Amino acid sequence: MKPSNELLPEPWPAEPMSTIAAWLTEATERRHQPNPNAMVLATATRDCRPSARVVLCKSVVVEPGYLVFYTHYESRKGQELKENQHAAAVIHWDHLHRQIRVEGVVAPSPADESDAYFASRPWQSRVGAWASAQSQPIGSREALLSAVAKTARRFGVPNPGDETARETDIAIPRPPHWGGYRLWADAVELWVEGKARVHDRVRWTRSLSERSADEFAAGPWTATRLQP
Repeated sequence: MKPSNELLPEPWPAEPMSTIAAWLTEATERRHQPNPNAMVLATATRDCRPSARVVLCKSVVVEPGYLVFYTHYESRKGQELKENQHAAAVIHWDHLHRQIRVEGVVAPSPADESDAYFASRPWQSRVGAWASAQSQPIGSREALLSAVAKTARRFGVPNPGDETARETDIAIPRPPHWGGYRLWADAVELWVEGKARVHDRVRWTRSLSERSADEFAAGPWTATRLQP
């Protein structure tokens, strides 16, 4: 199957989130890479020192317009999001000649949503979420593996490091330090590679106003074409 690198339609869509969802679905169906939903997430401290890492975009909610990812709340990114809710994300697909940039405000997902996703994870990953104090120092690899084995015994499941371990249906609850975040978009840029590096770029922006701890009211999108 040939790469799909058609330029953005003109006039462009009234909102960008539907295109993000469609591009992610296409990238997943093409199976050109193991994790087509991998995205670079950039956060910053209160004094604006940035850091970035790769997380997995687990959902694109077109309306009202946010991306969902999951992580350890006490990790470096979790601590930075407590200090500074503003974040940015990038998803780039070389084989599709496309890129998505999203900027906005991050808020925790509702507990029931995080519970449901955590329950869907492999039991080994659920053990790991309990065992690891993500981003915190540890003395050795052996100490980390020991913590994982101890956690497995706590929940009465096999050691995830045992290659002979079989699947288990034992329930492992979500730890309070782990769950989802929603990146509410107030700016989105869609990029398509063009010939001779004359790329196609359109940027959408909108306003967000806080309704509650995890929900925002959004204004209408406005779009602008950018030079490559």
